[in-house]
Amino acid sequence: MTTVTSPTAQPEQPEQPEQPKQSVQPEPPQHRATARMLLRRPKLWLIPAVLAALVALLLSLLYMGGILDPNGNLHRLPIALVDADTGAPLPGQQQNLGAQVAQAVLAGSPKGQFDWKQVGPAEAQDMLASGKVYGALEIPADFTASIGALVTGGATVRPTITVLTNPGLGSLGSSLASQVTQNAAHQSSLSIGKQLTAAPAASGQDGTARLLLADPVSVTVQVGHAIGRHSGLGLSAFYYALLLVLAGFISGNLIHSGVDTALGYADSEMGPWHTRRPTVPITRTQTLVLKMVMTAGISLLTTSMVMLACIAVLGMDASHIPLLWIFSYCACLAIGLGVQAINAAFGGIGQLVSMFVFIALALPSSGATVPLQAAPTIYRFLGAFEPMRQLAGGVRAILYFDARGDAGLMRAWLMIAVGVAGALVFGFAMTQYYDRKGLRRLTPQPMPPPAD
Repeated sequence: MTTVTSPTAQPEQPEQPEQPKQSVQPEPPQHRATARMLLRRPKLWLIPAVLAALVALLLSLLYMGGILDPNGNLHRLPIALVDADTGAPLPGQQQNLGAQVAQAVLAGSPKGQFDWKQVGPAEAQDMLASGKVYGALEIPADFTASIGALVTGGATVRPTITVLTNPGLGSLGSSLASQVTQNAAHQSSLSIGKQLTAAPAASGQDGTARLLLADPVSVTVQVGHAIGRHSGLGLSAFYYALLLVLAGFISGNLIHSGVDTALGYADSEMGPWHTRRPTVPITRTQTLVLKMVMTAGISLLTTSMVMLACIAVLGMDASHIPLLWIFSYCACLAIGLGVQAINAAFGGIGQLVSMFVFIALALPSSGATVPLQAAPTIYRFLGAFEPMRQLAGGVRAILYFDARGDAGLMRAWLMIAVGVAGALVFGFAMTQYYDRKGLRRLTPQPMPPPAD
C-alpha cells in the first residue's frame, strides 16, 4: 500500500520548554499631600496673609481717607465773585452795597478754604464754561439802587443775589460751592439789614416794611453752565474715564497672561484640564515688543466697545465723538503699555503693582467725585501725576466744556504722552538690563514626540 505525502507538509518542530510565568507586582501607592497636612505649615500662610492684610489696610486708608471730611479738608476751592453793582453809595456811606458785600464775603471766608476770584460777569461765565470755578456769586448792577428804594418805600420787591452752580465739575464740588455762596449771600443780607433798620429813614416804616428791611436780599440759585440730562449729574465723565482705565488695565493683563501661556512660560488651566505648551526661546525684550504691539491693536477693539456701550446703547450725552474716540484709544493704550512695562519689570507681582498704580492710588486722587480741593494733602499730591486725574479731566473737557484745551484737555494730552513715553523707556530699560545680565525666562519643557 502506497502512502501519499502532501507537498506542503512541514516537518514537526520540537516542543519548546514552557517558560515560567512572572507575577506582576502592583506599584506601591504614591505618597500624596493632603490639605490637612499642608495647613499645618506656617510658611504656607505667611505671604498670602501678609499681602492680603496690607492690601486691605491700604485700600481702606486710601478710599475712605479721601471722603470722610470734605468740609474739613477744604483748601482753596475756586469760586468766582462778581460785583456788577454800579449804583452810587447810599447817604452816609463811602461804598455802594455791592462793594460792601464783596468785601464782607472775602473777610468772612475761612482763611485758605476758598479761592475767591473777583472777576466781571463775562469772565465769570467763561470760567464756568471752562471748568475753572465750581460756582459763582453774582451781585447785580442795580443792587444798591434796589435796596435804596426799599428804604424810601419806593419798592417792595427784594433785590436778588444770584448763586451760579457748575454741575460739570461734579455734584459734590458744585454743592460745596453752592452752600458757601448761599451762606455768604444770606449773611450779607442780614448785615445790610442791620444797617437799614438802624437808619433814621426806617423809623417811620410799618412792621411789615421793617421785617423786609431786616433781611432785604433774596438769594436765587441757577445753573451757571448746563450739562445734558444723560450726564449722571456730572459723574458720567468720571465713570467713563474709569472704564477707560479698567479696559486698558484688564486687557493689558489678559494679553500678558495669554502671551506667556502661548509661549510656554505659564500653565493653562481650564477647569480640570491643564496644559503646558513647549517653551519658545525668546528674549525678554522681544516678548515685551510682542505684548506692546498686541496691546496697541487690541486697544482699538476695547475702546470701540466702551464707546458703543456708553453712547449707542445707554445714550450717554456726548459731543465731539471723533475726538472722544481718539482720546479714549490713546488713554487705553497708555494704560495698557504701562501695565506691560510694570509686569515686565516686576514679574509675578507686577499685576499687584499695576493695580495700585492705575486703580488703588488713582481713584481717590482723581478729583472727579470729591474735588481735590476738598481732599487731604496726599491726594492733591497724587493727583498731579496719577493717570485717573488726567484722564477724567480730559473726558470732562470733551463731554461738558466743548473740548476746550484750558478746561483740562491739553493737560490730559500732555500727560498721556508722558505716560506712553515713560512706559516705553521704563519697560525696555528693564528688559534690556535683564537680558544683558543673562536673567532669561527660558525654562525648557520636553517637546512632544513626533507624530507617526
